[in-house]
Amino acid sequence: MKKVLKIAGLALLGLLVIWTFVFLWQKSRPKKIVYNIEEAKVANIEKRTVATGKVQPRNEVLIKPQISGIISELYKEAGDRVNAGDIIAKIKVIPDMVNLSGAESRVSRAKLAAEQSQRTFVRDKELYEKNVISKEDYEKSQLQLSNDREELRSAQDNLSLVRDGITKSSASYSTTLARATVSGTILDIPVKVGNSVIQSNSFNDGTTIASVANLSDMLFVGKIDETEVGKLSEGMPMEITIGAIQDRKIPARLEYVSPKGVEESGAILFEMKAAMEMPSDIFIRAGYSANADIILDKRENVLSIPESSVEFSNDSAFVYTLKKEDPQEFDRKNIKIGLSDGINIEVLDGLKKNDKIRGSEKIDEKKK
Repeated sequence: MKKVLKIAGLALLGLLVIWTFVFLWQKSRPKKIVYNIEEAKVANIEKRTVATGKVQPRNEVLIKPQISGIISELYKEAGDRVNAGDIIAKIKVIPDMVNLSGAESRVSRAKLAAEQSQRTFVRDKELYEKNVISKEDYEKSQLQLSNDREELRSAQDNLSLVRDGITKSSASYSTTLARATVSGTILDIPVKVGNSVIQSNSFNDGTTIASVANLSDMLFVGKIDETEVGKLSEGMPMEITIGAIQDRKIPARLEYVSPKGVEESGAILFEMKAAMEMPSDIFIRAGYSANADIILDKRENVLSIPESSVEFSNDSAFVYTLKKEDPQEFDRKNIKIGLSDGINIEVLDGLKKNDKIRGSEKIDEKKK
């Protein structure tokens, strides 16, 4: 029994040694690599870049009050369409007590003067009719009455303006009514009824009652890196993709590139603006985030190959052309290359249409 076990152990050891030698021999054999075969073909190549930004109206107008006071009524809300001259809000004037007291005092003095002039005129008229005073004195009395009445009317208008912000003569264009100065869509009304507002003047921008813009005239406003800004020119076509409308590309044309860059996160970026061709079947809101796909350069109907099949040595580019299919054999060949889109590259010289070249290494599905 012991002899049998000994023989079996030696046999097992011998098999293990033989398997080890076979394994090492197989491992030492050169690995056979099979490559995918690519073909030179005619295609269009476009070099593109992407700029990030947002959609903005070309002109956004801020509606400011012409008088300080409190919002008493709002007639519009964000999203409403308005025409130039439409009333957006009504402002109630809160009078300054010092100015109000002065205006009331002026009215009282003007009223006393007008009453005195009225009595004097009546008396002078009777005397003139009796030929007691000259016509010149009579006309002076009449002129004084007219001047005092005009002063009374002016004092009353001033009191009305200080107290109410409006006069009878200016009711049709009252400064207490905030009106749209342009036609368009109201983007925002940042005030509410009861809020205080300040008129615009030399020392204060004033309170914004509403912002109005024409949403049919929109711009893409974004930023592009300094390495690509030199390739831009006015009139270049681009496609705008809006984050909220992923399945639609909107044509646009470059209108403006800033002459000055700004540093952001260590990179120099330049502002750019492009006029969008607004579609009629979708509503695009101001402030949407968007990306601009810009065609920097383009080649049509040129010979191209996958860029991954090109290898470089110093300043030279070369590929491996297929010499034999089974087993695969290749010849190294220098080529002259042109424009690349990151996937395919233009071949200027060294290859012809339908030439076969070595591509990427083929993956053996069985070894996965």
